[in-house]
Amino acid sequence: MADKFDSGTITAGGAVFGKLKALGVDYVFANSGTDFPPIIEGLIEATQTGLDLPVPITVPHEHVAVGMAHGFYQISGKIQAVMLHTNVGLSNGITGAINAWCDQIPMLMMSGRTPVMEKGRFGARTVPIGWGQEMFDQTAMLREVTKWDYELRFPEQIADLFDRGWAIANSTPKGPVYMSLPREVLCEQTPPDGLQTPSKQAPVTAAVSPADLKTAADLLTGASNPLIISQRGAGSAEAFAALGDFLTEWALPLSHYWANQLSVPMSHPMQVGSAPEAMLAAADVVLVINSLAPWWPDKVTLRDDVNVIQLGPDPLFSRTPIRNFQADVTLAGETAETLLALIAEMQKRPRDEAALKARREKIADISTERRRSVVAFAERGKGSPMSKEWVAHCLGKAVKGRKATVFHELGCPLEPLDLDQPNSYFQEPHSGGLGWGLPAALGAQLADPDRLVFATIGDGSYMFANPTACHMVAEAHELPVITLVLNNEEWGAVRHSVVGTYKDGLATKANDVPLTSLRPSPDFTRTAEASRAYTETVTDGEAFPAALERAIKVATEERRQVLLNIAIARA
Repeated sequence: MADKFDSGTITAGGAVFGKLKALGVDYVFANSGTDFPPIIEGLIEATQTGLDLPVPITVPHEHVAVGMAHGFYQISGKIQAVMLHTNVGLSNGITGAINAWCDQIPMLMMSGRTPVMEKGRFGARTVPIGWGQEMFDQTAMLREVTKWDYELRFPEQIADLFDRGWAIANSTPKGPVYMSLPREVLCEQTPPDGLQTPSKQAPVTAAVSPADLKTAADLLTGASNPLIISQRGAGSAEAFAALGDFLTEWALPLSHYWANQLSVPMSHPMQVGSAPEAMLAAADVVLVINSLAPWWPDKVTLRDDVNVIQLGPDPLFSRTPIRNFQADVTLAGETAETLLALIAEMQKRPRDEAALKARREKIADISTERRRSVVAFAERGKGSPMSKEWVAHCLGKAVKGRKATVFHELGCPLEPLDLDQPNSYFQEPHSGGLGWGLPAALGAQLADPDRLVFATIGDGSYMFANPTACHMVAEAHELPVITLVLNNEEWGAVRHSVVGTYKDGLATKANDVPLTSLRPSPDFTRTAEASRAYTETVTDGEAFPAALERAIKVATEERRQVLLNIAIARA
């Protein structure tokens, strides 16, 4: 790199971009501000020298920027970068950081820092916000939801610090890291040493203990009533396929309880749905695969003699202050590798084929009946207004056989979708930071332009997504995401929470539940049309399949974004 510079140096603001590309970052999702002059000047300088740089994506709201990096990683498996505007932009992005932290998504987060100096140094404060954005500890706002943080002190630190941040973010368990970038430092020149090389620090990949693997395999082999609960997927396409075969061979039922990723096809005969309470209460061995909250403690009591195996990057979820689910055996490691190791260990053991055949048939009957009841319930919801289950059922049929992904945020429930591919479904993180679904879908579409990507979101979630910013980015970068706004004109999740807490309370009988109404509903199609999206409002369930096919045709043939505003019944 050095020979590309007559002076042998580069502006630190541009050096950041050069280093990010060397670390494999393809995009920097950014919302600029008055702290960005050295970033912009340095980026122009680096571009003019012919350096290979990540693509800067202007995203006019930080929450959208962080969500796009989140979704990009979920499809590509490649860490991306987010650059935010001082403390105010950082505050806008913190909800996204909470979501990434909860979902174990690696991310390089940066924000400017108001200039330290009031005068006497290039880059010092020039306008009143230089004083208004000053904080004692800017990083404190998000320190609890990052794995590592640092404030850049000198420009020559850039290569080493980004190496370290990248390695820590990608280490087991993965997660976001953060760096604060003072303007004066970014204005300085720095030697290009190390800016074009990959990280000198390798991520730490945890490996499961062989002894713990043996113990877990012994328990599963000897189980009479085993159960698997999996929330965050199998970890890779290879593990997805292997897990499906494993369930069949060993007659192991798997529940997608409150799942935000698919672990096996929904049509798999050992897949028993999202309500495992009865099987859980009877289970003598439970394998929990990377599940933050694998059951509802108030709804089920486990057997006194049950053995629970917790498997995942952080089986005890040590970064969650209170989580006291039983864990007799812990299998720590990246989900895919650990699952494959457990499956290999199980292959060493003999199988009682007669007993497994009987159990396999029993579970398959439960699975078949569950799927039949899900379809029947969905088909009863095709009226006007329609049910979420009907929308999901129709969407699942429309994408069958296609390379497609559904991003669900209080939108289409998993079971009626009947999906069967890895990376075909992502639900909002269990942190519940609203406005995640549409930005994540945009990031996923950027990661895989040929994929058919849907954001299925509630009307409240759509408003939280900063939709004007989302649609602007979709148009600017030709991202033909199909947004399905499932509009019931209320905070349905809030109302359900009240009724669930006060089962015989006043809210169960009230016509209007306070603080849940979103009426009068805006015409969401107008928001999308401002960015030249194709839109429709659909009020009749019978008309929805045809509207969905029109939407898919526009997205795939015209490469335009689509929004369907869908009238949904209150459940």
